[in-house]
Amino acid sequence: MPFLNRNRLTLSLLLAGLVIGLVLSAGVNLQFQVRAEEEPKADPAPQERLPQDDLAAITALSNAFANVIEKANPAVVTITTETVVSARESPFFFPFEDFFGGHSPRGERRQSGLGSGVIVRASGIILTNNHVVAQADDIVVRLIDGREFKAEVKGTDELSDLAVLHIDADNLPSLPFADSDRTRVGEWVLAIGSPLQPEFAHTVTSGIVSAKGRTGVGLSTLEDFIQTDAAINPGNSGGALVNLRGELVGINTAIASRSGGNIGIGFAISANLAEKVMTDILERGGVQRGYLGIQMSEMSGALAEVYQAPTSEGVLVTEVVSNSPASEAGILPEDIVLAIDARKVRNMSELRTYIGARGPGQTVTLTVLRNGKSREFRVTLAAFPEANPIAGNSAPQDNRPAGIEQLGMEVRPLDGNLRRRLDLDEDLSGVLVSAVQPGSVVAQAGLRRGDVIEKINRNGVGSVEDLRNALSRLSAGDAVVFFVRRDGRRIPVDFNLP
Repeated sequence: MPFLNRNRLTLSLLLAGLVIGLVLSAGVNLQFQVRAEEEPKADPAPQERLPQDDLAAITALSNAFANVIEKANPAVVTITTETVVSARESPFFFPFEDFFGGHSPRGERRQSGLGSGVIVRASGIILTNNHVVAQADDIVVRLIDGREFKAEVKGTDELSDLAVLHIDADNLPSLPFADSDRTRVGEWVLAIGSPLQPEFAHTVTSGIVSAKGRTGVGLSTLEDFIQTDAAINPGNSGGALVNLRGELVGINTAIASRSGGNIGIGFAISANLAEKVMTDILERGGVQRGYLGIQMSEMSGALAEVYQAPTSEGVLVTEVVSNSPASEAGILPEDIVLAIDARKVRNMSELRTYIGARGPGQTVTLTVLRNGKSREFRVTLAAFPEANPIAGNSAPQDNRPAGIEQLGMEVRPLDGNLRRRLDLDEDLSGVLVSAVQPGSVVAQAGLRRGDVIEKINRNGVGSVEDLRNALSRLSAGDAVVFFVRRDGRRIPVDFNLP
């Protein structure tokens, strides 16, 4: 038995040794196999580098961008505003306190705003959008180096949505104006501003000039926009659009978007229009605009056919004001304006903007179609019949009531032609809102272009004069309620007179 046991032990040890040997052998073979499979492969041949000419061109473009940004960025500022807003009661409902006793005092709250601006003179002159600073009680300008200054409003122009500010500083970096008429579609441009929040100040985006001379956008009364796909977002308003020469091409103003975000359609006020408005404000105390003296209507296919016009572009003269520049030059009702100074006129907005960018005493050449034949007339523009109440210093001088223009809107009488075009009832009485200035008191209250104002404070409005007279009887701070017709519904729009 002991022998058997020894034999069994020996056999067990042999078997164990065999198994261990097999395992070790397999491990060695496996390790060898794995290492053999991990032998490094030869590196692929390196790709050919860009040709030196291409690399030089790309580097030059990159350096050009960086050089422009280095020069332009310090001339762009961040603008923060604060406006004291009074809490007001609804004109339609009595507060609960009236029924249960006691009455809470009317309170105030401070509303903050953010925008951008461009230093255009080293002495502290800054251009921005009017809607950035409109109705602001405090305006603070922050430079790229972190210094902050209280800003003085030298003047504003709601028609073009521009404002001129001044800060008490010298030897500031500034941007020269480009001749925006010579700017070409396809040129590279850079947008600089403070989007969304102050911490994002001096954000730079790039793109190209997508289009020039955009009008009829509905952002302001006088429109000469440069369209770009450079990203522009809220807070960029008033910032700089610059070319690769470091010149100011335009003042960034707005975007077209269904969502509120950038989709590559941004608009900047042209440098030529901005420079003209700034110069008038600083040198003349207000914007001076030329006056032609016509009433006009958009062309249509039917009108083109009736008047034998080659296209439906241009504007139809519906009325000529007596003793006006147009009248003295020989312009007649039913003339069709095709061009001004050899520039094609496609719509009313283009003609209005071109005239508005010229001053009194300047001469323009109108190309008109009359009885199927083209004729030219030289017209010397006059000063606008009444002083422009929107231009000049935006601070209220006294307690005089605001007129239609100061509210930030334009209205037109309802005639048969307008009723047919807008499909309005023949018995509807009122005036048509033809334009609403972004950021104005009526825009903030909810008034829209295309609304028909039927009543003001329960008084019927049958004409523009009715509306003007009703406003003249009110004082600054008075409550105003417009009852307007919109999409077949009658709705109230209420605000306090500024």
